[in-house]
Amino acid sequence: MDTLLIVDDNPDIRQQLKWGLSEDYTVLLAEDVAEGLAIFKKHQPKVVILDLGLPPCVDTSEEGFRCLGAMLELDRNVKIIMLTGNDERENALKATEMGAYDFFAKPPVLEDLSVIIRRAFYLSKLEDQNRLLQRSVEMAAADSCGMIGHCPEMQKVFATIRKVAPSEASIFVSGESGTGKELVARAIHDASHRKNGPFIAINCGAIPENLLESEFFGHEKGAFTGAHATVKGKLQFAHKGTLFLDEIGELPLNLQVKLLRFLQEGIIQRVGGRENIEVDTRVISATNVDIHKAISEGKFREDLYYRVGIITLNLPPLRDRGDDITVLSHCFLRMFNHENNKKVKRFSPSSLKFLKNHEWPGNVRELRNRIQRAVIMCEGTIVEPDDLGCEIDAVNAQDQAHKNVSLREARDKVESEMISLALENQNGNIVKAAEELGVTRPTLYDLMKKHGLSDGLRRSELVQ
Repeated sequence: MDTLLIVDDNPDIRQQLKWGLSEDYTVLLAEDVAEGLAIFKKHQPKVVILDLGLPPCVDTSEEGFRCLGAMLELDRNVKIIMLTGNDERENALKATEMGAYDFFAKPPVLEDLSVIIRRAFYLSKLEDQNRLLQRSVEMAAADSCGMIGHCPEMQKVFATIRKVAPSEASIFVSGESGTGKELVARAIHDASHRKNGPFIAINCGAIPENLLESEFFGHEKGAFTGAHATVKGKLQFAHKGTLFLDEIGELPLNLQVKLLRFLQEGIIQRVGGRENIEVDTRVISATNVDIHKAISEGKFREDLYYRVGIITLNLPPLRDRGDDITVLSHCFLRMFNHENNKKVKRFSPSSLKFLKNHEWPGNVRELRNRIQRAVIMCEGTIVEPDDLGCEIDAVNAQDQAHKNVSLREARDKVESEMISLALENQNGNIVKAAEELGVTRPTLYDLMKKHGLSDGLRRSELVQ
């Protein structure tokens, strides 16, 4: 059972929370900073509920901030939920800037607070899993952080990879630039029976059009000016392995016809040659363009799309991957620490805010590059916004946007997200979703109605 520490000088609040949460957690209680830190060091809880006003300065937030800082110094990964008064919003925001996970107004409403607690433990477990994964990544010196992901969209991607890898089906991967399309192709190759064969990648948008045919199919000696020897093409090099066609949407129409013929017959001819050469390769294609729009505009052959896209796989942009941004950031931090022999320990609160709120137009590739830059530029042990190459004005703008959200709005957003996730996990089963959230079924109905979630589900999906 997970361990939860509650530090509050009010005995009624301590007992109320212990009574309401003991069924799901091992609840430890402390009434001041000294007792709280002693219990924290001994039991190392993953989640802490911490009152800002603690003795001997119960009318100020001094002791609460001291306890928060001390706990974060002992364990940067602990999730600390601050209990604040309704008139302490500025202090709550300051606590978040220091590294607190969330804040909650007093007196605490148990059912609302339990949602935040559950989510904190869930995120903590995901981060622990990622640290285990990353240790194995570092031991193997593998540059694969972009394929780590815990959001539902990435879990679907991983599930699809597991299903399609053993087959011979052609795969079409779509997604914005930098989302990791080649990593997906390599993962499919490595999990297939062709894993001992070659993995050959061609960027169709990076090779001049007049050289593409020769790059694909090879050429015979004397086929054109400068062809001083017979050269194999990438298709032939991919025999018994996998051919990855990146940015296939950039392929000229005349070459699309020849690629389609190869996919149908499994035979190529080199430029300037007449010999039929059999090639056995699996084709994985990728693009960041709207392929259906390209088809409608006559820029991409529909029959070729059906050949290369027997199974399609869509990668989500990084901005839609939620907590994966933080997980990936720490993953890259450790990787580039090792690579550059540095000892950068963590991100400052301002840096974390920037990472979480940035739009990431370059997706995982941009995140990777920024973290690499930060590790190189960082002169101490903590990454600051300047190290990431972001202007302080950008961080201040994010802060202002955060301050414009009220405590109630922030809590409602988290509550709605947790309920939606539970319903999705349980396929609309209300009873199981309520159990996952730790609330009663009538309470869950009321919360769904409050957030308008029942309107988006068909009656048949609401399993009693």
